[in-house]
Amino acid sequence: MTSPAAERGSTTVSDRAVRRIAERAATEALAPGAVEAGRGWAAVRGRRAQVGVTVTLPYPAILDEAGERVRAHVAARTARLTGLTVPSARVRVRGLSRYEESAERLASPAEAAAPAAGHRTRRPWSQRRLPVAVFALVAAAVCAVFLYDVVSVHAAGRAPARWRVRLLEWLSTHGPDTATNPGLLTALAVFALGVLLLVLAVTPGRRSGLPLNAPLPGVRAVLERRAVAVILRDAVTEVSGVGRVRVGVGRRTARVRAGLEFGELEGARRAVTEAAEAATAGLGLARPLRLRVRLSAGSAWDGPEPAPGAEAAPDTPDATVRSTPS
Repeated sequence: MTSPAAERGSTTVSDRAVRRIAERAATEALAPGAVEAGRGWAAVRGRRAQVGVTVTLPYPAILDEAGERVRAHVAARTARLTGLTVPSARVRVRGLSRYEESAERLASPAEAAAPAAGHRTRRPWSQRRLPVAVFALVAAAVCAVFLYDVVSVHAAGRAPARWRVRLLEWLSTHGPDTATNPGLLTALAVFALGVLLLVLAVTPGRRSGLPLNAPLPGVRAVLERRAVAVILRDAVTEVSGVGRVRVGVGRRTARVRAGLEFGELEGARRAVTEAAEAATAGLGLARPLRLRVRLSAGSAWDGPEPAPGAEAAPDTPDATVRSTPS
């Protein structure tokens, strides 16, 4: 016997949950990050709800059009997520904030999310604070010691320090022109240090980050290579029959090594390649990675039995598939 609907129970959506949904919906009305939502309010009466939210709109923008879009989006989004009837929403504009996009781009969120045409994305430059700080401190300490000894000799009339006298005597007899091993090693060390400093000055560094497509001019984003490896590994692991997966990601190439536990080798190889290519294409990298996919049969793998009367095609236990981005 089925109980009447009135006796089965009911679902109640609290005012707080509706208020939080309305606040979040207000931030999604225009371009990402354009609207800042303050504390809103909500009142649920049966199956109907009244909501309101205080927002900060971007400048410059047409206030009546932007406010109407926020109001309509808050009402529709709240009604869809809560299942309640939201006849309208009240939006209070408390201020304006500086935003990089113009009012014309705010009128089209799809264009706002697209990358700027002709904008070239480059790798971010590393500040290298720790190496520079250590080198500066060591150089400053050495210079301070020499300066103190020279000032004490010329200003106070003291005798030069023994270590400086011995150092000058040793340098005069063990210079690079004497062709002695200590002199040559010291000259090579100084030369290597100078080359290293030049390389650090003209290279961007931060080799662990891969640059992403810039959504707007002046905006830079990077994706760590370890995160790319995790994404590729998760995508390949979802292929049926694939067991262990190892992924190595470089600056230009991603290498995927997978082991097949069961199933057809050729079909699994195509599925693994397609899964890796789809995951790489969805990363939004400024420079697409070149894929090197290698699928090998596991120790417990046993290929499918051939159909009666058909010749068994020899399966290659190990193969590498190369994918070059277009």
